[in-house]
Amino acid sequence: MDKAATDSIEQQVRQAFPEDAITRVQVLQYGDDPEVEPGQAAVRAFFDWPGRSEGGKAGPKTVHRFVTANAAALGVLRDGLPRAIEWAEFCPEGEAGAASPHSLSYRITDRGQPAAARDEAPEDLTPVMARLGPGDLATVDTLITAGIVNSRAEGLRWALSRLREHPAYAQLQHQAHGNDDLKASDDKASAPGPGRCQVN
Repeated sequence: MDKAATDSIEQQVRQAFPEDAITRVQVLQYGDDPEVEPGQAAVRAFFDWPGRSEGGKAGPKTVHRFVTANAAALGVLRDGLPRAIEWAEFCPEGEAGAASPHSLSYRITDRGQPAAARDEAPEDLTPVMARLGPGDLATVDTLITAGIVNSRAEGLRWALSRLREHPAYAQLQHQAHGNDDLKASDDKASAPGPGRCQVN
């Protein structure tokens, strides 16, 4: 994404809100932030809030008030930002221009595909939170840049499917079932029989 494109996105974000509400806009590309996947981009915007200039401290209510007051603008951005923007995050501006902790933020997600495609996702998928180290993250990102998968989530599912195809996985399954059977037989053997009183 060239500078003209990033400048256009920054202007689009600023214009969606009242004047001077947004203090900074960062258009993040792959390599700028670990959460940005190959081939995608994201936006992190910082907003002004009452009490900041007096040295106040931002909290969850700061974010809630911003989201409530700007619900319409956030909706416009969700639908209007370029599809290359995977997510857009809004954080309260910190003291002396430093960013507040990212836990104090509101994020627009599911930006990578149209709403219709999101609605068609299989219902039997279970969300799983995984924190990857640099080596694992680079491995998953290699799958994306090589064109094998389209996202990190898809990359992890692909890796698990390859694992299930490995002959050693069948042995692991057999061993796991054997452990379950052994535990069940131990539990049955230790259970008191009908009509018997167990005294410890």
